[in-house]
Amino acid sequence: MPRTNSSETKSKTVKIAKLPTVEERLGYLRPSRELLEYYRRKIAQYDNERDEMLQKLERYKLAYEEQHKLEWELRKRESDIVELQKAISDLQIYLFQEREQVLRLYSENDRLKIQELQDRKKINRLLNLCGVSEEEITYFIKEPPGKGIIEQKISPVVINERQPQSSSKISHSHPDTTTKKSSSTVDHTTSSSNQIRDNETLTLQIDALQAQLEEQTKLAKEQIESLLEDRRVRIEEYDVQRKRDEERIKHFQEKLTLTQNLLHESTKDCLESKYELRHAERTWLSEKDRLLQELDKSDKHEKRTEDEILFLNASNDYSQQNMHDTLYLEEERKKYEDEIHQLEQQLQQSHKLSEMYRNQVLSLEEQLCKIREEGDVTREIYKDRSDKIARRLTLSNDRYKELERRRNMEIEGFKNDIKILRQKLKYVEKQLFR
Repeated sequence: MPRTNSSETKSKTVKIAKLPTVEERLGYLRPSRELLEYYRRKIAQYDNERDEMLQKLERYKLAYEEQHKLEWELRKRESDIVELQKAISDLQIYLFQEREQVLRLYSENDRLKIQELQDRKKINRLLNLCGVSEEEITYFIKEPPGKGIIEQKISPVVINERQPQSSSKISHSHPDTTTKKSSSTVDHTTSSSNQIRDNETLTLQIDALQAQLEEQTKLAKEQIESLLEDRRVRIEEYDVQRKRDEERIKHFQEKLTLTQNLLHESTKDCLESKYELRHAERTWLSEKDRLLQELDKSDKHEKRTEDEILFLNASNDYSQQNMHDTLYLEEERKKYEDEIHQLEQQLQQSHKLSEMYRNQVLSLEEQLCKIREEGDVTREIYKDRSDKIARRLTLSNDRYKELERRRNMEIEGFKNDIKILRQKLKYVEKQLFR
């Protein structure tokens, strides 16, 4: 009985003096200054890296915004240049139209002058036939003319017309016996003066038509030269724009290949990191199983030592050896737990890296989609511009052909008019020589 009581008291004292766990020991320990300083340096380093990355992103954003602003200004200036060129071409067209109107007015003015001369000749002829002098006639104008009257010099035809009028006055002062002779002479002079007037009107018409023909040919030549110059300028602009588009397309293709290579490399790195993460996870699990098995063995060994302590009355040396074994096991356990903690940290870091790479891949895919959309939009814009330029070129060619055809027709008409007038002139000369 006393032996059993002593064994029970020993087992109670052993149970009371049981060692604390590793977590409890680590909870009791205080971190050292070196460890705290190390983690502070690490946190400061990470903060500095983060600030540097944010500054780089801000600089990149500013540069990108500046580039977009410059591109927008360049496009605006190009559109302004196109509008100005269009306005210049419209002004040239309006200028040619005004010049054509001026030529038409000149031709109308010449026609009216010739008509005025013919009317004056008819009036003088009628006055000669009636035997009334010009001084006895008074002209009344109902309304003032809308345009200024330009005084003209007296032509020799008018002087020749006035001479028979003076002779007619002298003939009126003679007696009636000389009326027949004077009438015959007046008829002869009037017929000759009429022929001279007709010749003069025909020569004036020929001169006016020749002047109109020269002006029309000059205008047509200037129009053709302006159209050729406009065509040359447009071809040069089209070549420059085409070269610029080719350079931009080449630049975008290089960017696209670079982004594709970056995407391929980032995807490859992500897959490799995933593989390494899974491999580390497998090694961690195997290490964890091994450590758990060793912990089970240590627990069994602990239980066995406790049973031996309960049922054996060992000496102090044996108890000290047992305590040494338990301390050794605790140290091993602590070491394995530290390794497990390190592996868990590595696993978390690998998860963070994989998430970071995933975000980078997504951002690169978004950038690639934006670049593709911008490339498609620019391609459509350049295609529309090239189509518009081609349509304008065909339209200008058609206009040029139409102007050439009109010019040829006008020249042919002028030639026919000149031919008809020459025939009339020859006919009048024949009539005069008869």
